[in-house]
Amino acid sequence: MIKIGISACFFYPDKERTVFGAKSLSYMENDMARWIGKKGVLPVLLPDLDEDLLMDVIDQMDGIILQGGSDIAPEHYGEEPIGKWRGDAYRDQYELKILDYAIRKEKPILGICRGFQLMNVYFGGSLYQDIPSQIPGAGAHRSAELYDTINHPINFVPGTLLGDLYGHIANPKVNTVHHQAVKQLGQDLEVYAHSDDGFIEAFGYTKAAPGKVMGVQWHPEFSATQAGELLDEELIFNVFLEHAKQHRN
Repeated sequence: MIKIGISACFFYPDKERTVFGAKSLSYMENDMARWIGKKGVLPVLLPDLDEDLLMDVIDQMDGIILQGGSDIAPEHYGEEPIGKWRGDAYRDQYELKILDYAIRKEKPILGICRGFQLMNVYFGGSLYQDIPSQIPGAGAHRSAELYDTINHPINFVPGTLLGDLYGHIANPKVNTVHHQAVKQLGQDLEVYAHSDDGFIEAFGYTKAAPGKVMGVQWHPEFSATQAGELLDEELIFNVFLEHAKQHRN
């Protein structure tokens, strides 16, 4: 069975929470579990353990997915927070350890939304902390109320992995659930796609085989919400899974 490690999202102690109010919780969003959990594929939530134990778990994984969630703390890309956008520094440190170890061990990695942004920061890039306030003319990329029911057009770079996968599709669209975005691209990253208003929407790491280490700004695992309107998310998963199979062998 192919084992895919998925970085955890965190709920921190909250005295207003009736259940486990004094405790920290690690979780995986259900659409993610369903997207990854196919026949012969085991989704594994990566626990928040001491580093040596966590790396022992990662050693057993055939691929790593960095899932979406909270913002990246601005101090991790050399900026001060603007307004209320302070991010989740604790989760950043947990996931940066996972990402660094997975890169060094040459494991397949797929970053989704926050995971895509974290990868950019890991490779030395930076982020727009809040698209609406920093880029007033940008399109709508997030709605708390509509969440994964909104979308926008996407443009693929010809000759890249995603250009080859999706370049034949007329008027391709992806969902959009983010208010932060790549500002300066990290080192050794190749852009695969842009949004219609110019933001980087996907990239790959040039020091690995195409698609082995890549990130996307949208949520392929949420595509069922707008079934038939968006890109076929299975094409991305299949590329990632093939690399995971090769890594296991």
